[in-house]
Amino acid sequence: MKSRITTGGGLVYSTDAGRMCPACRRPIAQCICKQAKAAVPSDGIVRVSRETKGRGGKAVTVVKGLTLDEAALVKLGQQLKAACGSGGTVKDGVIEVQGDHCERVIGMLKEQGHTVKRAGG
Repeated sequence: MKSRITTGGGLVYSTDAGRMCPACRRPIAQCICKQAKAAVPSDGIVRVSRETKGRGGKAVTVVKGLTLDEAALVKLGQQLKAACGSGGTVKDGVIEVQGDHCERVIGMLKEQGHTVKRAGG
């Protein structure tokens, strides 16, 4: 979808949203609205599950439902990855740790005072 936008400065031509924020129309690195985004709404329960879907059959431990800001979420993700001795990522309010480490992750989150449930099978 091609569009031409000439009002408000910033974006002049785009074939899609690309690397521009659709809300404030600034480059993602200079986005002013991402600071205003609140933490992901949650019921207060952290859910830990094991997923393989879309990962070539490789198991990944997924942690959802944390009501932390982005910086705290990244720090917790680093702690979980270090404790499990594996890699992973933090994106869209979800922590992914490579491998099946559900029990270890649940234990660590309970030690930190979170209410944790095992989701899935």
